[in-house]
Amino acid sequence: MTEQTTATLFIDNKWCCASDGDFISVVNPVTEQTIAHVSSATKEDVNKAVDSADKALKSDWYHTNANERAEILEAIANGIEANITMLSELETKSNGKPLAESVWDIEDAAGCFRYYAKLARGLDDRQGKSVTLPDINFKCRLFYEPIGVCALIIPWNFPLLMAAWKVAPALAAGCTMVLKPSEFTPLTAIELCNIIKDAGVPSGVVNLITGFGHTAGQALVEAKKIRKIAFTGSDATGATVMKSAAVDIKNVALELGGKSPILIFDDVDVDKAVEWIMFGIFWNKGEVCSATSRLIVHERIKERLFDKLAVRANSIAIGDGMHKSVKLGPLVSKVQYKKVTAMVREAIDQGATLIFGGKRPKHLEKGYFFEPTLLVDEKRSSCAWTKEIFGPVLTACTFSTEEEAVRIANDSEFGLGAAVLSQDPDLCQRVAGQIESGIVWINCSQPTFTEAPWGGVKRSGIGRELAENGLENFLETKQVTEYVGDDDWDWYK
Repeated sequence: MTEQTTATLFIDNKWCCASDGDFISVVNPVTEQTIAHVSSATKEDVNKAVDSADKALKSDWYHTNANERAEILEAIANGIEANITMLSELETKSNGKPLAESVWDIEDAAGCFRYYAKLARGLDDRQGKSVTLPDINFKCRLFYEPIGVCALIIPWNFPLLMAAWKVAPALAAGCTMVLKPSEFTPLTAIELCNIIKDAGVPSGVVNLITGFGHTAGQALVEAKKIRKIAFTGSDATGATVMKSAAVDIKNVALELGGKSPILIFDDVDVDKAVEWIMFGIFWNKGEVCSATSRLIVHERIKERLFDKLAVRANSIAIGDGMHKSVKLGPLVSKVQYKKVTAMVREAIDQGATLIFGGKRPKHLEKGYFFEPTLLVDEKRSSCAWTKEIFGPVLTACTFSTEEEAVRIANDSEFGLGAAVLSQDPDLCQRVAGQIESGIVWINCSQPTFTEAPWGGVKRSGIGRELAENGLENFLETKQVTEYVGDDDWDWYK
């Protein structure tokens, strides 16, 4: 990938430039320097990509054997693993995350393709399964068919992994697709398409458009031939996508934002709790939709926990993620840096107390770096408490009773993730059952497995990704019912 690269639209298995020649600069958030140019797709380009996917859907791909698709998915996984060093470095250079985290993400992406290869192998066996009916004169069978041409729109925080979460199950189901990565981090998606082509995916099955959300993204969700939109991003953009999809009654899956709570009860091992708190908010620089950014801590251990958290947070090595010692890289873009900075300042103006962090590290004059930050807001009224910041910013309050902790946790528009830390297993299970969230972690925060469904409630989205749910997202169930009675049917009887 070079700075001169602009032919980054992958349509019908060919690379091409935007029809008007326009391009976008991809910036390294450490150096603030351009590392690549990518095509900025027009509506005309998007429609070409959609037409290519539609043509491929109507070809032999729609009727491929699921075992054949499984072999292709395995080949893609092999291709990702063979290029893990290159992909990881691209991810770090465009997103800013530490290289070790990028390697972890790329490995997970390969694992995702392998998982859906396994599910694909079982799909043919499900076809034509009988349903038991109460009337012996009828026979009913179920068939599972690809939903059609899909628009897959992915964010910038886990660029290749989020692509895998959508592309892998869509391919397993037999769909065709147009993939749109974020304009900030498109480089690994571009490389993924090369891997997909080498794996033998036919022309038009997977297409890629690079460009801005308000132009290329909007044109994609509005395209008439799109049957399914799978979107990951902010709740505000998700609402816009949903409105556009409503015009043509398109199937929609939305994985949106979060403001996840982490409840710390007074019987915890404070040192262990601090480590999970830090992983829950400072991993990937806090640019995680499920980040446990609301710390709800029992009043009896507040001071002790805050003191230890400050010591550990201040010891985090911040810098260029290409260096092995670095644990916290820069925010993804200048836009995001300005947003996080503004929200912290606004929260303080609204009454939150800054305990540590809240600014650029003194030793880093360049790059979109932001210190690990802790704010305390007992009134729970600041933007830092209520809104998704998407940065290494933790906001805390205290509680005195279990009921109060649950009430505070549920007092949010979001419901993606939540964590409960206590040495009392009954308390943990009891609280987990009361929290309004799609995911609840007990004595941990953020572990994510391809085998378990992922998604939230309230403004955190619609539907579930991963696990078998991910495959079902891209399938339509067809019922075929046949009359097998001996007598002629007479509905007047």
